[in-house]
Amino acid sequence: MIEFTVIDWSAWAPGLQTRQEWLDWAKQPFLPHGEQTPALSEVPAMQRRRIERLGRMAIQTAYWCQEAQAESVPLVFASRHGDVERSMELLRALANDEPLSPTGFGLSVHNAIAALYSIIRGMRGNYLALAAGKTTAEAACVEAAGLLADGAPEVLVVGYEAPLPDVYKGFADEPDPFYAWSWRVGQATEGKGTPLRLSWGAASRAVSTPVPASTAAKLPHGLDVQRFLLTQDRTLEFSADGVSWTWQRHA
Repeated sequence: MIEFTVIDWSAWAPGLQTRQEWLDWAKQPFLPHGEQTPALSEVPAMQRRRIERLGRMAIQTAYWCQEAQAESVPLVFASRHGDVERSMELLRALANDEPLSPTGFGLSVHNAIAALYSIIRGMRGNYLALAAGKTTAEAACVEAAGLLADGAPEVLVVGYEAPLPDVYKGFADEPDPFYAWSWRVGQATEGKGTPLRLSWGAASRAVSTPVPASTAAKLPHGLDVQRFLLTQDRTLEFSADGVSWTWQRHA
């Protein structure tokens, strides 16, 4: 079990950009859709043009959530698939016997978005990028809790996802809209924000997976975690790969 406090949050998805829009969405959730892309005006144009839509979403929420002077705050970027469309571009080039772009390769790796953000903002702390299937949000918070236990005053956690390319659609096991969210995570003793507890254990075969309140909207789990943060729900339970996870608010 881990305990921590979400000191602040931000989020971006097509049609959902302001805090009030997100708070309203949490009461009646739906799958985000649309063609909008963050302006990302904080980033100089020469650097911004290298960032694809998913990266812009993740970096925009990180900018909104992180305090400007926090140059050494550890970063945890978390995504099931990352910017997989860039990888597809490389595979298409290989299939067509075309030369590969070194820049395209560099920006296709899973930690590329985190690296771009750290470079743009001149971050001097450590960062990592992870993927852990449906429970990527949980894995990110476990990593953040470890960093807090090592002495970090805060950790910036960024969760972000994009639709799978058509060739992989047959492997999709949950909806996959565009979205990104960021949490400033601090110690459980932090006096402000939303205190959370995350516990886990072996999933019982005799008990079916509890149905989250947002099932009617068929949210992907990573987005449902953001919904839970914004509501007054006391718990959110989820099971995957033989592990049962429980999110709770605690005083």
